[in-house]
Parts: sequence; C-alpha cells; structure tokens
Amino acid sequence: MKTNQNVRLSCPIPIQQYPHVLMAHGGGGKLMHQLIEQMFVPTFSNQTLNVRHDAAAIVIHGQNLAFTTDSYVVRPLFFPGGDIGSLAVNGTVNDLAMAGARPLYLSAGFILEEGLPMETLWQVVQSMQSAAQAANVQIVTGDTKVVDRGKGDGIFINTAGIGVIEYPQSIAPQSVQPGDVVLLNGDLGRHGMAIMAIREGLEFETTIASDSAPLAEVVLTLLEAGIELHCLRDLTRGGLASALNEIAEAAGVEIAIAEAQIPVHEEVQGACEILGFDPLYVANEGRFVAFVPEKDAKRALAIMRSHASVKATSDQPTNHPCAIGTVTGKAPGIVKMKSKIGAQRIVDMLSGEQLPRIC
Repeated sequence: MKTNQNVRLSCPIPIQQYPHVLMAHGGGGKLMHQLIEQMFVPTFSNQTLNVRHDAAAIVIHGQNLAFTTDSYVVRPLFFPGGDIGSLAVNGTVNDLAMAGARPLYLSAGFILEEGLPMETLWQVVQSMQSAAQAANVQIVTGDTKVVDRGKGDGIFINTAGIGVIEYPQSIAPQSVQPGDVVLLNGDLGRHGMAIMAIREGLEFETTIASDSAPLAEVVLTLLEAGIELHCLRDLTRGGLASALNEIAEAAGVEIAIAEAQIPVHEEVQGACEILGFDPLYVANEGRFVAFVPEKDAKRALAIMRSHASVKATSDQPTNHPCAIGTVTGKAPGIVKMKSKIGAQRIVDMLSGEQLPRIC
C-alpha cells in the first residue's frame, strides 16, 4: 500500500500556548471564538455550518427548518428565576427563535451523577416540562447516562431543538447592512449576576433574578408584523459585547453603540462593581439584539415593548426595550462605544474567563 510521505498532521490551535482546554474556552470570549473558528469550523466546514448562526437553517423535502443543540452545566442547579431544567428548554427555544423559527420539538439528554437525590432530579424534570409548556414545545425524545460519583457534578443536560421557518427572511449576520439600527429587548446582566450573587453569598435589598425566558413569541410577532429582521442574536455566554463582535466580524461591518442607551439595573450594576465584572460581558438568558433597517425600528421597538418580560416602571425604567446603536458602515469587524462622558472606545471580545459554569 502506498502512502503519501508529504502528509503532515497539525493542530490549528497553538498548543504550545494552550496545550490543554481551559475554562475560558467555554466562556464566550476570545479563546472560545478561537477554538470554534480555528478547530471546529474548518474541520466540519459546510455551507450550513459556515453561516455561524445560533441555529442551522436546513431544507428537508421542501420544508424550511431550523435545527440547534446546546448543553447545560450551570452551577448551582437552582437559582433565583430558574434552574438547569427551565434554562435548558428556554436556551434551546431561543436559539431556534434567533433563526426566525417557530420552535416545535426538543430532545433531552441527561448525564446524571451517582448519588444525585431523586427529589432533585424530579424537580428539574418537572421544571423542564413546565418551561416546555410555556414555550409551546414538546420534549419528544431523549437519553440518560449515569457517571461515577464525583464525575458529573450532579446533573448535566443536553438539548436539541427543531423548529419550522415560516417566513422567507434571511436572518443571519451576513444580512446585516450599513444603516441598520441595533435594538435590545431589555436590561443586561440579570442571569449572570443572579448566579454569581448566590455563589458569592451577596445580599441586596431585592433578590436579583435571572432573566431566563422564551423569546420565540416576540420574534414571531415581529415577523408577522412584516418587520425586516436582518439578524437576531441572544446574549448568552460573553454577553452583549461578544455577540456584537461576532456579528460585526461575520458581516464585515462597524457597529457603534452608546453606553448611555444600554440599560443595566442598579442592583445588577452594583453586583458587577463588587465582583469586578463589566455588564457588557455578563451572560443573559432572556435578552437578544435585533438588527433592523431604520424604517422599521420604531415599529419593532413598539412590538418588543409590548412583549417585555419585565415591564418598565417609574422605579425600574431599565427594563424597557431600546435602540442602542447603529451599523455605521463596512469594516473588518469592529464594535465601538461612546461612553457616558462622551469618549469613544473599542469594545473587544473578552480575553479570558469571566463567569464559568453560567449556563
């Protein structure tokens, strides 16, 4: 048998610098982006994957579908505003929604650690079912594995989802255009700070609750109203900053945002300052950005405000959906922010791990 002596195997990730996987490789920042862009995407490269969206848009027998998968390793399992079960459902539903799809069916894979209390598992399962009913989806298949005591941290969950794309819009980073307005559906940082407050034993006047919620209804309402949606992205790991950088790079544009327009609740801001976090990078589970042409921005905002999961009040105006910036032109992927004092700065991807095990 002949062999090609010129074949050389090499790893695209600089293993001299990172010979082992770090927690930061799953944090939504630069190292995770490098892992995906330099190892996974080139290896598995195909037309569908290369769109780099939250869900893959596929066509089967003439039907436009969206398909996605996600895994959940959040610690602790239960937190204000949710738990690993409801988070797994909402997160997968939201990935489908970001592709403009109506979520229909989910799978659920459980990796259970020996010694996990059955009562804990029952609470998680019941929470998943309640979240599925609220999101109008069914869990139709699944799998269960058990690992040795001390090897699984209680419970990990993997979910996959399928939805139907009913509207012929190309919702993807590549559709973003100069002049688009960037809309945000609510205040930032609730999910990350809800979990970190528990981990660090922080107490505030009111409990910071996760924003975990399904987003399909508001997206479908925008589509039904004829809003021209160029791109949608939910703000999970890496937060707003990472999401905007990913979109700017994929679209080849410059995005300009204004710090004064970005809502952060006072207690979330306080928690971030205590723990040394920037709200722009903190994970959310019920927040998304929408890129729409200027002609549709006001109508889109009105619809988003009618669906706001937490209504704005006189003492909590930060929950109101708002416009936070624009796409200023073509560029090699850059995000700029005007600070509250008027200075301009580059908003880059997070270089290290900020919030491990957040989802």
